[in-house]
Amino acid sequence: MLKNRVLLAMFGLCLVLGFSALGRWQLGRALEKEALLADTAGVLAGPAEPLGAAMATPGGIRKVAGAGRFLDTPSLWLDNQRRGQRVGVRQYCAFQPAGADAPLLVDLGWLPLPADRTLPASDCPRGEATLAGLLAPPPAVGLKLGGGLESRDGGRNWLALHLEPMRVAEAWQLPALAPRVLRLDPALPLGHERDLELLSNTLPPEKHRGYALQWFGLAAAALVTLLLLWFRKKS
Repeated sequence: MLKNRVLLAMFGLCLVLGFSALGRWQLGRALEKEALLADTAGVLAGPAEPLGAAMATPGGIRKVAGAGRFLDTPSLWLDNQRRGQRVGVRQYCAFQPAGADAPLLVDLGWLPLPADRTLPASDCPRGEATLAGLLAPPPAVGLKLGGGLESRDGGRNWLALHLEPMRVAEAWQLPALAPRVLRLDPALPLGHERDLELLSNTLPPEKHRGYALQWFGLAAAALVTLLLLWFRKKS
């Protein structure tokens, strides 16, 4: 009898600790994303840096502008991208900035995907161009399901479930691709629907706080249930 009560107590405490840990993780994610949004707002309020020079500075988000040329590569389409309540794909093309060692992927914006999942008929630009926008990490990977990168339309298009520049460079037989991508300024007359919202395809901070409250609520409920069962059995 005592053994069963001890096992019950251990199981209940594990639930309480597990739910509490998930709540703390959700709060941590909310704080991380709030810091990201604050940093981005500060960057957007400042002047643009030369694109080639900013690429040489590791990490971080930079407001940039610079000349270069689009490479003769296929279009890369990132799947499962939300824009409001709609789901579609986001087009990326390879661009070699002047003064940079490696090319990078440029986010040209979002297009809807029809029910038959036929990729849009939109090729990458070619030739010289002057671009501006945010130099930022690729969209968050989240859970990796499936192979993640496949060729379509005889190699004219590639479809990715998650964006990993190193894997794209290998598939396209490029020496390298920069680890960050260029989120193209929506004011430029190039590409498709887009904005500079970095959390457009993931949960905002307030959602994480809501989930944290739910996990903490479950932890409290588990603790109350454990105490009730413990003292009822004891009496």
